Amino acid sequence: MKAFVFPGQGAQFVGMGKDLYEQSALAREYFEKANEILGFRITDLMFEGTPEDLRQTKVTQPAVFLHSVISAFVLGNEFNPDMVAGHSLGEFSALVAARALTFEDGLVLVSKRAMAMQKACEIEASTMAAIIGLDDEIVEEVCDSIKDTIVVPANYNCPGQIVISGTLQGVDKACEMLKERGAKRALKLSVGGAFHSPLMEPARLELSEAINQAVFSVPVCPVYQNVNAYPQTDPVNIKQNLIAQLTAPVRWTQTIKNMITDGADEFIELGPGDVLKGLIKKINPNVLVR
Repeated sequence: MKAFVFPGQGAQFVGMGKDLYEQSALAREYFEKANEILGFRITDLMFEGTPEDLRQTKVTQPAVFLHSVISAFVLGNEFNPDMVAGHSLGEFSALVAARALTFEDGLVLVSKRAMAMQKACEIEASTMAAIIGLDDEIVEEVCDSIKDTIVVPANYNCPGQIVISGTLQGVDKACEMLKERGAKRALKLSVGGAFHSPLMEPARLELSEAINQAVFSVPVCPVYQNVNAYPQTDPVNIKQNLIAQLTAPVRWTQTIKNMITDGADEFIELGPGDVLKGLIKKINPNVLVR
């Protein structure tokens, strides 16, 4: 069975999507529609901008979303998923590609999500860190033991790689403790805030209103969602999980394992970069990844 997966923030690069735009009339149509919806020419920043341009919150998330979704659209009948999933932001791409959301509504929600997250980041200084070489349980235990501030597991990326998220103090404290517990690396990430943590609660509240107002349909295949790693087709459940996603961890390891248990033996990554391919290979080296 064939699974299509979609990357999240951090996969962006200068020049992303330019080949799609130049080679496909359908892609050009969608890119130009996006420029109109967003009110600025995001294509100029994607194709010719600087890395700093692409790091702007209002640009990064829509850019990755556009590259991912349009890559699916131009495949036409070759986009024939038995199941889909997306990592964090990529969940919106997966939902649009699987026709649970229209392109227009998906782009508007992603843009609102980016702005809401940026506002939440400005309330309190916060960050994230990648923890390499420890079991999930140890990372959870250390985060749980820190009571005077906020730090939580945010991304279960693959065995031996978890990203933690929280206040500057919380992440620093957890990194020190995790190194003492045997982590090979505890690497602070250059991100604007503590994504997938309780510090995103203001963004969750703001985005929930927009998600509840949007029209969701039954997707063409099950969408495995980040918050519980289970397949969903019910629009009501999909909405609830999408709202919860902002403050809950991305259970990517569990998602891929569940997809494989349910029959996936071929994974295709659509969007910029190939980060998810590498993670899937670490989760299960026996599946076909392309």
